[in-house]
Amino acid sequence: MPVASKTRPRFGLVIAATLGLILVLILVLFAERVSKEPLREEPVGEARHRLEVKATAYTSRPSETSGDPYLAAWNNRLTPGEKSIAVSRDLLELGLTNGAKVEIEGLPGVYTVRDKMNKRWTRRIDIYMGNDLERAREWGRREVVLHW
Repeated sequence: MPVASKTRPRFGLVIAATLGLILVLILVLFAERVSKEPLREEPVGEARHRLEVKATAYTSRPSETSGDPYLAAWNNRLTPGEKSIAVSRDLLELGLTNGAKVEIEGLPGVYTVRDKMNKRWTRRIDIYMGNDLERAREWGRREVVLHW
C-alpha cells in the first residue's frame, strides 16, 4: 500500500489545486472587466440620464443634522466648499448612489452624491453649502434638471 499512495496524488491536494485555479480565473476575469470600465471623474460626453427634481440646500449646522454635522449618511466626511449633494432615497434605484457624479443645469461643475435625505422626501436633492447659511437661504427651493 505505501507504494500506491506515493504514485497517486492525494485527493485533498487535487481539490485545493482545483479551487485555487478557479479562484485565480475568477480574479483575472473580474480584473479584466473592471479595467475595461472607464474611471469617470466627470460625466463623459452625453449623459445617459436626465431628471427634473426639486432642489433645496443644506449646511453643516448642527440644527440641520443629527450627530456630527460633517458626517453624511454613508459615513462620508463633508468639507465646506466641496460640490456634493444629498439625494432622496427613491433616486438611489436610478443610479444616484454614493459617489455618483452629476451635473446640475444652471450650476457650474460636477457634483458628487455623498449623502441621503430623509425617507419622507421623493424626487428631490439637497445641495451642500458648507457653513454658508445665507447662500443656502438664497437658494431656497428650485426645480433643476440633473444629468448623469
